[in-house]
Amino acid sequence: MNLAQALLHNWNDLPRETVRKGVERVGFRGDDTICVMNWLTPGMDVFPHSHTFEQLVIIVQGRVHFHLGDEVVEGGPGSMLRIPPHVVHYAEPLGDEVVMNLDVFSPLRGDYQHLVEYQANEFGSIDTAKNGS
Repeated sequence: MNLAQALLHNWNDLPRETVRKGVERVGFRGDDTICVMNWLTPGMDVFPHSHTFEQLVIIVQGRVHFHLGDEVVEGGPGSMLRIPPHVVHYAEPLGDEVVMNLDVFSPLRGDYQHLVEYQANEFGSIDTAKNGS
C-alpha cells in the first residue's frame, strides 16, 4: 500500500457514533483541524448549546433550519455558516431527507479524540488535541 492509500479514508466506511436520537457522526483530522460529518435525521432530538470556539458548518445534503441565538436561517446543499464562540445554536432538519452537515473545528477538540482513533498511526499519538469542549 502506498502513502496516499494509507491516508485515504471515506466517511461512509467509518463506524458512526450515535450522539442522541437522530444524530450520528464520524471524524477526520489533520495536524490542527478536525472535521466531523454529522447525519441529522428528521425528528431528531435538538440540543441547543454553545462553546468557547468557533465552528464552521457546511451543509452537504438535505435542508436545515439553523438556530443561532434568537435568529433562524435556512440552508441546503452548499450552504456554509460560521458560528462565533459563545453563541447558542442548534440544527433542525427540514422535510424527510437526512441532513449531512460537515463541521470544521480548529484547533483540535479534545472531546472528539475518540472519533479519530483510527488515524492514530498517521500522527503517532492522538492525545495531542489542544482543546476540550
